[in-house]
Amino acid sequence: MTVMRNDQRIIIHFDYDCFYASVFENENPSLKALPLKQIIVTCNYEARRRGLRKLQLIHEAKKTCPDVVIVLGEELGRFRDASKSLYKFLESFTWSGKVERLGFDEVFLDVTDLVEYNQALLNYHDLSHSFFQLKREDPTIGFSFNAAEIAGHTFPEDPPDPPDPNNPSHPQDSLPRSCTAVPKYDINDSLRLRLTLGSHLAQHLRWSMDEEKGYTSTVGISTNKLLSKLAGNLHKPKAQTTLIPPYEILTDDYNEKIGRESNVNLFLDSHDIGKIPGIGFKMSHSIRNHVLSGPAQFDEGLIYGGTKEQVTVRDVRLFPNMGPELLETLLGGAGAERGIGGKAWNLINGIDDTEVRQMKRVPTQISIEDSYMRLDTLPEVMKELRMLATNLIKRMHTDLLEDDEDPDAVGLGAKRWLAHPKTLRLTTRPRPPLNADGTRTRTFNRISRSGPVPNFMFTLKESVDAIVEKLIQVALIPMFKRLHPQQAGWNLSLLNVAVTNMVEAASEGKGGGGRDIGRMFKRQEEVLKVWRVEDRDVPPDTVSYEDEPDGDNAPVDDAVLAEPSAGSEAPDPMTAGSEDMMIPTQNTVDENGVWEEDEEDEGNMEVCHECGSVMPAFAMAAHERYHALEN
Repeated sequence: MTVMRNDQRIIIHFDYDCFYASVFENENPSLKALPLKQIIVTCNYEARRRGLRKLQLIHEAKKTCPDVVIVLGEELGRFRDASKSLYKFLESFTWSGKVERLGFDEVFLDVTDLVEYNQALLNYHDLSHSFFQLKREDPTIGFSFNAAEIAGHTFPEDPPDPPDPNNPSHPQDSLPRSCTAVPKYDINDSLRLRLTLGSHLAQHLRWSMDEEKGYTSTVGISTNKLLSKLAGNLHKPKAQTTLIPPYEILTDDYNEKIGRESNVNLFLDSHDIGKIPGIGFKMSHSIRNHVLSGPAQFDEGLIYGGTKEQVTVRDVRLFPNMGPELLETLLGGAGAERGIGGKAWNLINGIDDTEVRQMKRVPTQISIEDSYMRLDTLPEVMKELRMLATNLIKRMHTDLLEDDEDPDAVGLGAKRWLAHPKTLRLTTRPRPPLNADGTRTRTFNRISRSGPVPNFMFTLKESVDAIVEKLIQVALIPMFKRLHPQQAGWNLSLLNVAVTNMVEAASEGKGGGGRDIGRMFKRQEEVLKVWRVEDRDVPPDTVSYEDEPDGDNAPVDDAVLAEPSAGSEAPDPMTAGSEDMMIPTQNTVDENGVWEEDEEDEGNMEVCHECGSVMPAFAMAAHERYHALEN
């Protein structure tokens, strides 16, 4: 199934330069000038400059460059932590939260809303003095930029206009190296304008990440994930490339081409079919064989080498009868994705409608494992469990904790749990016994036991080592003994410790699992405390009496309350009577200071003619019967 081109989005693709080597360089800056080599993943640009390459054998690397630095990279924790830190940094600049991580070292950002908002703010009469607003609620946060120029490189390269001999101060004579001039800028070209804004945002993010985090990156800017990823590959490292319009071939009413070739086709045509994201080795192999009318030859070696017979996107696109139907025939079949032919044809033409997905707030599980030649004794097992459990707790702290905004929060720099795993699982892989002929049947079967996660794993007031020791004694060793009741001789080749069944905590942030009721009430209590009405005991009334001329105290009914004069202190609430306290009430007071309900009561009182008693009118009849009985 083919889809129409949709170029309404602005997608930025980040590829961190030599990420794995850069992590070590950030930990030890002295390595930056040395050729650094990691056989499992990568080498830095200094190593590449001296002739080293990815996936090269160590002894070959040492022959090529004797002073190469070999760094063990088996423990992925440092890379995971660095990747998460950079992800959060980039995510903080987005409004939609559409940030997708690809592996540890690549990130897609959908900044469409951010670009469209700033496009509406542009002054088209003075594009060279524009301001990019980064926060919707604060117009002062952002950066100045020239909206008449695309930041960084472009494809195709857009050469500046030749200098005007009549105007020696032509502004393009002194263009900054970080920008590409846009000659004859058409302000009605909305796509080009949005890509220009996207390029300046990308440049700002690149520079900020380098300055604040110490990591450089290569960036591509376009309208979908496919094009932005490939565009960034044109200029490496520490650079960016924007794929500029036109993205479609202009045709007349008779479908005759009347304009320039599509820059999308021009860009993709030179790529080998196997380099297009989404078209894997198997798919490209089938397409290549069809175009070549026979199987292609490949270099031999430890891994698949490059093909000796290159087939480009242009070769495929212009091949006779090539289209979705033919590709469906070539790529379809049992187990193939439905509509695979249309999808492949879209990718060949630079059409990719896949969304930039938000990363899950929490992982589905956290699992730590290691493999061994042989584990046979309990001390050996405890040693390895201690290491695995330590890494597990650290991973939980990295992946499941976030900064807590609660001012009363304590522990681990005021953090809160994003989720709580409910299940703890221990897995082992024992080797089977030898066969009669001395051989051993190879198996990958694992056995495991599970139990509830102990609550102490969530404490933030104890050290990791203390939690690990409890975990081993309380949970892991009992689980292990249930798996392997024998005292020794298990011949284990693998241990795995994991936490699963994540239950997200309530949160009001992006991707949160609902409102945190406890936090809501605490915040409400803080906000409303100035209006709080408290019901508390007060001391007995202390009343001041004025002395009568004869020295005797006046009757209680004639007591005069001591009132503070202007400028004097108000009554001490701990010693003053209740009359001196401002007691909240739902009764209202009229302008004379009389309670309305009291005023009503006074109008309904009657005086007994017999004894002079004052009482409510409704009680007078009963009172009169009392006098009648007396008589």
